[in-house]
Amino acid sequence: MEIVTVLGARPQFIKAAVVSKAIKAHNEANNKPTLKEYIIHTGQHYDHNMSEAFFQQLGLKKPDWQLHCGNVKSHTQMISEMLTGIEQMLITFRPDCVFVYGDTNSTLAGALAASKLHIPVAHVEAGLRSFMMAMPEEQNRRLTDHLSTWLFCPTQTAVDNLAREGIINCQNAPLPSPDKKSVAMTGDIMYDASLYYREK
Repeated sequence: MEIVTVLGARPQFIKAAVVSKAIKAHNEANNKPTLKEYIIHTGQHYDHNMSEAFFQQLGLKKPDWQLHCGNVKSHTQMISEMLTGIEQMLITFRPDCVFVYGDTNSTLAGALAASKLHIPVAHVEAGLRSFMMAMPEEQNRRLTDHLSTWLFCPTQTAVDNLAREGIINCQNAPLPSPDKKSVAMTGDIMYDASLYYREK
């Protein structure tokens, strides 16, 4: 399985580093690379201290593709540029799924670009809600959840939030889809990151 991970902001670098380590451990346990991850960096956070230093210190592999969408003036303009760049890469590469994290503009752009191309979306930190739709982050997370096939929730509250919106785990679906979703309570990935990196 080939996975494209879409990143753009500092919290996403931390979360993705944990999942990337799990992918590597999975491949090592199976003595072959059954999962292959590629990274698109949208450039939402783009200077050395907000981006490159995180990749170095977290041991996250360098992005396979680099967009430069962080220096635009509005949310709409930023998401538009991200959509165009991500779509071009997904059309060329055609991965098996796209991973997105959290609630940033990069999250929504990755989910929307993949969904339009009928590529399954996996949302890490699904189901979180502030219940304030004026917040850009709330708009991003809600739309992303409704576009996603696999929803990985940090808490039972997040699972319950999704259920109130009609997003439930379809256990009998042979193949999950945006209409028949797989919802799982997987725990807090930032807690996993804290445990792993506290020694460092």
